[in-house]
This record gives sequence, structure tokens and C-alpha cells, in this order.
Amino acid sequence: MAAGKQSLKTEGFSSFSEFYPYYLSEHRNSTCRYLHYVGSAMALGILLYALTSGNYTVIPAAFVSGYAFAWVGHFFYEHNKPATFRYPLWSFLADWVMLKDFLLGRINDKMPR
Repeated sequence: MAAGKQSLKTEGFSSFSEFYPYYLSEHRNSTCRYLHYVGSAMALGILLYALTSGNYTVIPAAFVSGYAFAWVGHFFYEHNKPATFRYPLWSFLADWVMLKDFLLGRINDKMPR
């Protein structure tokens, strides 16, 4: 973790509502968050294409695009290890909640101080 950055607790989450503030604390860098949004949007686009075209062979590309953009954000901008390595399901869900919060203009209010 970079000097001066504080992270919330990382062990023993008993609910998603406990996990989400920790998840956001691991996404303080705006470039990292924007890369998540781009990856998630591309993943949605690929999934929509797969569903509408019947070409289901492209579905793995949705996961690759989503995670590739997110991991670039973590390794090169946030300088931390993606939460998905320790909390794969909650992290996957939190990506979509973070995107929703961004699209609704609520992300800055929800970011831990």
C-alpha cells in the first residue's frame, strides 16, 4: 500500500454492506475507478452482443475485458492488489455497485474519507 493511504479492515466481513466501504477504499484513485467503468461497460457490451447475436463463444471476452482494465488500474495507478484476489464474489458484485453509484452521481459521497 502506498504511503499515506489507509485501508479499512480486510478480514472478517459479515455482509456486503460491511465489505463495500473497504472495496471503495481500495479504489481511491480516480483513474483506477474509470478503468473499472470502461472494463465493466465493455463487458456489458460483449454480453449484450452475445445474447442478441447468439454468438456465445465471445462471453469469455467479457470477463477478460472487465478484469484486464480493472487490474491495470490497480497495478499501475492504485498500486494495490485487486480485492478480487481475496474476495472474488463480493468484489465482482461491488464492481457493479460502484458503476451504479458512479452513473447515479453518488460515488464521491460514498468514498471513505
